[in-house]
Amino acid sequence: MTLGKSSMDLVLVPCALVIMLGYHLHLLYRILRRTHTTVIGYENHNKLTWVQRMARATAPEEAALALSVISDGMSASTTLASLCIALPSLIGAWVLSGTPTTVVTGGSVGDMGQATAKYASLLACFLVSFICFVQSAGCYVNASFLISALGSNLPVSHVQRAVLRGGGFWSAGLRALYLATALLVWVVFGPAAMLTCSVLTVAVLHLLDSNSVPLHQHQFTPGSMMLSMTTARPVVARAAASYCLS
Repeated sequence: MTLGKSSMDLVLVPCALVIMLGYHLHLLYRILRRTHTTVIGYENHNKLTWVQRMARATAPEEAALALSVISDGMSASTTLASLCIALPSLIGAWVLSGTPTTVVTGGSVGDMGQATAKYASLLACFLVSFICFVQSAGCYVNASFLISALGSNLPVSHVQRAVLRGGGFWSAGLRALYLATALLVWVVFGPAAMLTCSVLTVAVLHLLDSNSVPLHQHQFTPGSMMLSMTTARPVVARAAASYCLS
């Protein structure tokens, strides 16, 4: 006995969502309880140390370098936010144009109501991702203001909180994009392809999110010097670009 298309949607799509959401709940547990085993926890540790180092900056070049690093993160967030709002606009225009009145999946013609639910869930993921990237850019803007006032009695923890929140919203926006990709596969290729995509995505993310490098306890010497702006700026730009594409 073969399952119909609707039955496959009811069985395979929830399985795919459970796999995606279950993995991220497990990742959240690891971030909260075993931070050193995740890449996010490793990066947060380095970010906290970086803010502490920038708080000791005295040369104008060092302050400019700190602002340039935050500016690169802000640019990456705004770029992905623009992408997340542009793609739903194109998809919405395609749906409202009336051309695809039905969706063809697996060789059969789907119901228009079911197709509308598919596109609505897809657009919702893009919207959540857009909101997360906008919030990430806002946190980086706040961090740039705060880091320029470190010469006052402002606690360093305020800057650290802003930087970590910006990175947290950035990670949440990327995860929403991953879920949107799985839903897009569902819309185009059907529930079986979505389940396969979810399994492969979770397998790849498990490798990318796992960290085996021990957390380094940074110690700053009074005579330590930062990279010059002409040397550090290309390095920071390349690192931000590669992280944006990951």
